[in-house]
Amino acid sequence: MEQVVQFTGPRQVEVAEHGREPLPPGHLRVRTRYSGISAGTELTAYRGTNPYLTRTWDAETRLFREGEAGIAYPVTGWGYSEVGEVTEVSPELTGSPGIPATGDLVWGIWGHRSEGIVPAERMAGHTLPRGLEPLAGAFARVGAIAFNAVLGADIHLGEDVAVFGQGVIGLLTTRLAQLNGARVTAVDALDVRLAHAREHGAHFTLNARTDEVAERVREFTEGRGADAAIEISGAYPALHEALRSVAVGGRVVASGFYQGDGAGLRLGDEFHHNRAQLICSQIGGVPQQLAGRWSVERLQQTFLRLVAEEAVEVQSLVSHLVPVADAAQAYELLDERPSDALQIVLEF
Repeated sequence: MEQVVQFTGPRQVEVAEHGREPLPPGHLRVRTRYSGISAGTELTAYRGTNPYLTRTWDAETRLFREGEAGIAYPVTGWGYSEVGEVTEVSPELTGSPGIPATGDLVWGIWGHRSEGIVPAERMAGHTLPRGLEPLAGAFARVGAIAFNAVLGADIHLGEDVAVFGQGVIGLLTTRLAQLNGARVTAVDALDVRLAHAREHGAHFTLNARTDEVAERVREFTEGRGADAAIEISGAYPALHEALRSVAVGGRVVASGFYQGDGAGLRLGDEFHHNRAQLICSQIGGVPQQLAGRWSVERLQQTFLRLVAEEAVEVQSLVSHLVPVADAAQAYELLDERPSDALQIVLEF
């Protein structure tokens, strides 16, 4: 039997059992070892705020349609940060160049389930780099999200960049921005996360609850404001403060998954008067001006290479390694006590 994590309703989690399916042509079977929980996208389904629960995305028109849900409870097998061992390869693929072989450790997306049946073309180039700890493979996707935001910010050597939100993706963004030549100001409402931000390369840290963030950023930058800001928490007030924090013509990358109406976001204020550039970063694609050279695959593979080369450290971000049977408690912890957790990884 296969174990699958599913949401049966808002804030309701169960681990269901399903019969094993035969392997179709052109696919690999992967036995899951680790699966990281997303504290952003997944919690929108867990809490019942995800737009797909009330609207449908039309891929052709690239618009949401009202009145029809794109997903419904039970929401099964979410998750996009998996690591596992290939246990079966469709016979016609055996020996194919670039396709993982039986016994290989691989990373990819097949959801919170004890085994995944994955199209082989999606796993080409997904063997873990030599010497990389398997647990680190669970950071390929979240690392790519951070990497994409940094590319979108178009950071130049010596620039000042403010990163709003210092959860796992925010901390990786802070580190990558620093590696890219920026002097980083990290912003969060939790002091424990700001301490982590300093360990990941932040030059300055500010508490969003107690500091006048935009004013302090200007103090740090001789009155100019930040050259760029990256907002990765998904909170509208944080996006507003990011827009307040940049210089005239500064770049703001909105990389969070914002829910509901934009309460706290006032676009007639600093955004309008300072002519800020507002850029969306979403992992469905790379910045358009880089699409000829970069891809989501390259983002993921490059991020794991940086981890393997020890330019980026991820092991310390795993705060909880949780048996899959305790998945409900893991989501409850992320939802109700975010200060107690960073990256929670399910172990199968």
